[in-house]
Amino acid sequence: MKEPSTHLKSGFTTGTAAAAAAKAAAIQLVSGCAPDAVDIRLLTGDSIRIPVHCCRLISGCQAVATVIKDAGDDPDVTHHAEIGAIVTVVRRTDTFDPDAPLDIQITGGEGVGQVTLPGLEIPPGQAAINPGPRKMIVQAVHDVLDGKVLNARVTTEIFVPEGRRLAEKTMNARLGILGGISILGTTGIVRPMSHDAYAASIASALSVARAGGCDQAVLTTGRRSERFAQATLPDIPCIGFVQIGDFFKFSLETASKKGFRRIILAVLFGKAVKMAQGFAHTHAARSDLSLTVLAEWALAVTQDKAFSARLSLANTAREALSLIMEAHPAMVAEVGRRMLLSARQFAGADIALQAVIFDYTGQVLYSAES
Repeated sequence: MKEPSTHLKSGFTTGTAAAAAAKAAAIQLVSGCAPDAVDIRLLTGDSIRIPVHCCRLISGCQAVATVIKDAGDDPDVTHHAEIGAIVTVVRRTDTFDPDAPLDIQITGGEGVGQVTLPGLEIPPGQAAINPGPRKMIVQAVHDVLDGKVLNARVTTEIFVPEGRRLAEKTMNARLGILGGISILGTTGIVRPMSHDAYAASIASALSVARAGGCDQAVLTTGRRSERFAQATLPDIPCIGFVQIGDFFKFSLETASKKGFRRIILAVLFGKAVKMAQGFAHTHAARSDLSLTVLAEWALAVTQDKAFSARLSLANTAREALSLIMEAHPAMVAEVGRRMLLSARQFAGADIALQAVIFDYTGQVLYSAES
């Protein structure tokens, strides 16, 4: 029996899908034939062949095509989403200049979000189609129409039929992107389980918060800790709360570079222990939750050997916290102190730091500044 492959399949971004749809529609316009697939030049300089889902003429000067996004083995909400483009050629009647460069304009249609807040790569009022995808779309249309369409303006409307629904599963609304998804892509290829996209979303959220006038940001690791933090810190605006996942070092370094005055780390006890140990990335795959280390700290602080031994045998952070709260609650403060020391290493000396540690019901166990 053949062993299953452990190799993870790469995919392509929404930006690549949009470029492929635009190229297919352009080919339909000039040739009258619907292509089965198109070759797209990536931002890396490489090329990829993308299957075309459907393609048809709308009129003599307009065609539409769609592509099914394939994210490979990456857990992407847009995996298998339909991404489309309507390409329209509008002839100029005022002047005629056969040597004028092809004018290609890009707009967002159904299911593509609109940017409403400053701080992103695209200014407010425009469709949330990032510069990289815009470049790919323009190149794809240009490759087909240049030299074949003269004295005309070409509009390319990108649309995502299920985009509004898919956007509900993303952080777009928090970033001020409303009405649909973003058309993204830094290289054109989706690397399975890549952290690049998550890191980029953290940087974008921090940029939006800073551009929105926030001089302090609350970094949480997920929706639950964010919900607890919002209840605890009601005076901080919504855009000031940023979910960083496991990106402890990256988030602090990025926040520091963007000029925040204060960073508040608001996390559950288990993540606090990992941060206290100085892990740059706190995912279990990269940093074991070493309750043995926690037990060593407990022995040094409490001198209670029996308590330290019980703590070292705990199966989970939740169980460890229960033991601590029963016997030596002050140990939470020791974790918080070490967490702030670790954060200082990553954030630098010029930013104020505060740590807030929650139990698993949202109760604040520790709150202090460095």
